[in-house]
Amino acid sequence: MLGDRKASRDRSDRRSFPTSESHTGIDSDLLISASVLIGFGVVMSYSTTAPLSIERTIPPLFVDHVSALAVGVLAATAAACMPLVFWYRIAFPIWFVGVLLLMATFFFGVEVNGAQRWLPIPGLGFRFQPVEPVKFATLIAVAAVVAPQDGRTPLSRKRALIAAGMALPVVTFLLLQPDLGNAVLVSLLVAMLLLVAGLPIRQLILPGIAGVIGLAAYIANNPYAQRRVFGFMDPWQDAQGAGFQLVQSIIAFNQGGLFGVGLGNGKQKLFYLPEAHTDFILSLVAEELGLVGVLIVFGAFAVLLISGTRIARRARSRFALLLAFAITSLLAIPAAVNAAVVMGMLPTKGLTLPFLSYGGTSIVICCTLLGVLLGLSRQGGPKIGRRGRVLARGVIA
Repeated sequence: MLGDRKASRDRSDRRSFPTSESHTGIDSDLLISASVLIGFGVVMSYSTTAPLSIERTIPPLFVDHVSALAVGVLAATAAACMPLVFWYRIAFPIWFVGVLLLMATFFFGVEVNGAQRWLPIPGLGFRFQPVEPVKFATLIAVAAVVAPQDGRTPLSRKRALIAAGMALPVVTFLLLQPDLGNAVLVSLLVAMLLLVAGLPIRQLILPGIAGVIGLAAYIANNPYAQRRVFGFMDPWQDAQGAGFQLVQSIIAFNQGGLFGVGLGNGKQKLFYLPEAHTDFILSLVAEELGLVGVLIVFGAFAVLLISGTRIARRARSRFALLLAFAITSLLAIPAAVNAAVVMGMLPTKGLTLPFLSYGGTSIVICCTLLGVLLGLSRQGGPKIGRRGRVLARGVIA
């Protein structure tokens, strides 16, 4: 009797999450698309930062970018070798450490351009943004909370509330930095994970309405958020103020045309477009490489999205599915938002373009996410053992 029930449950899981037992190789499409994006990031990093370093042959910012990429490649290699149960077991500890890092940033962080988002590393002489690893830590913890289900019953309200509760302190500390863009992103991704895990969409209607009202109230009471919204609605009205960055980005797109003005020949990076090597790197791609360059970047992200979705569909456990979905979303959605921002379709959010934008923490974390996803594609989403399920029950109970 017990054997029949177990066999029936295994068949149900296979029907819910299609898999191929012989699938043990690295997803080549994912690897190629990520390599294209990383290559674009290296080339555009040099092209964009070279004018900022007139007295040196090799721009220091470019050296920082390549150094972070080297660390990221090592992190990706290590992450790809980790079994699924490893991520399952560390989900809650890294989430807890992430919350502590956000708290430390609130009290001891370094303020840059009116935002306190950077945490200095004593004795090492550099700083990092805790929000980048914390986003991954939050999603993997939420996935671990909602994963221990049999695949046939709806997600319980208890687990959904626990998952939402884990996102709450993260979102709160992000809003205090302030970092509205990442706070909204984390909220959206957690809601998407709950839907994928089986939460009925009707149960998210009221929280969604409350979130929209809260977002409107936050913007109404924060001048920096108001400036971004007004600058987005009519950037030309205040082209030298709130709309300056968006106006210069639009100019870059217009100048690029179909094939661009040529690699290295862009003018907007010459102190016209502020921080062009970070959030607005796509504008420089458009100016120097034209529509063709932008479409190549979009195409690479599209392949990455399709590959990540394919890996999620092949998963043999709910946690593997949710983890693959979370990582794919964490790479694809910020890319879509960043592209919409630089083209004037959304207000400025402060979200980097994965793999391309300058930023050591972002590059290392993006490479790590890529490594986890490659590991899932190689392993085919191995099942979590009994010990892992017992650990999850002990934490959630």
